[in-house]
Amino acid sequence: MRLFAAVLPPAEQLAELGRVTDRLHRLPGADGLRWTSRPGWHLTLAFMGEVDEELLPELRVRLARAAHRTPPFPLRLHGGGHFGRRALWTGFAGDLDELRLLAERSDAAARRAGVAMDEHRRYQAHLTLARARTDEVDLHPFLDVLHTFEGDRWQVAELALVRSNLPVSGVRGEQPRYEKLDGWPLEGGAGRSG
Repeated sequence: MRLFAAVLPPAEQLAELGRVTDRLHRLPGADGLRWTSRPGWHLTLAFMGEVDEELLPELRVRLARAAHRTPPFPLRLHGGGHFGRRALWTGFAGDLDELRLLAERSDAAARRAGVAMDEHRRYQAHLTLARARTDEVDLHPFLDVLHTFEGDRWQVAELALVRSNLPVSGVRGEQPRYEKLDGWPLEGGAGRSG
């Protein structure tokens, strides 16, 4: 099964982002973008790819430990950016150091559980909103709108394990479906040193 560790923003913050995204959908060129599904909006901490089911018990133990060692922290959706000329995203502001630490702990938990993780890259917190179908789409008007976006703050209080169910119908534009398998409260217990 395809798995990832994530932070799932609360419904209120996702509604704020939805209002901004509605504005983006009305801009010229919006039809040249493939928009992500709102029910699937999330902040990936560690993408694990295909994970053998027999690794799940140990993975759950290690992710629970990562959550136990991490205190709740403030975050908010903020601004936006792009990767290359294809991916449009909104970013985050708040306690990004604690967020990076939770991402590193999630990655380490997966590795220690025996999950074959991809090469480690510098973590950049983002929530993907759309992907361009071609390099011809001018992302600047979308970035101009996102630049002024300041979402309300919330306390990140849970680490989630999410399963990605890839489209199988063959219907054009079908999105992956995401299913939360488990979640652990952030507790900030002993052993915060990493």
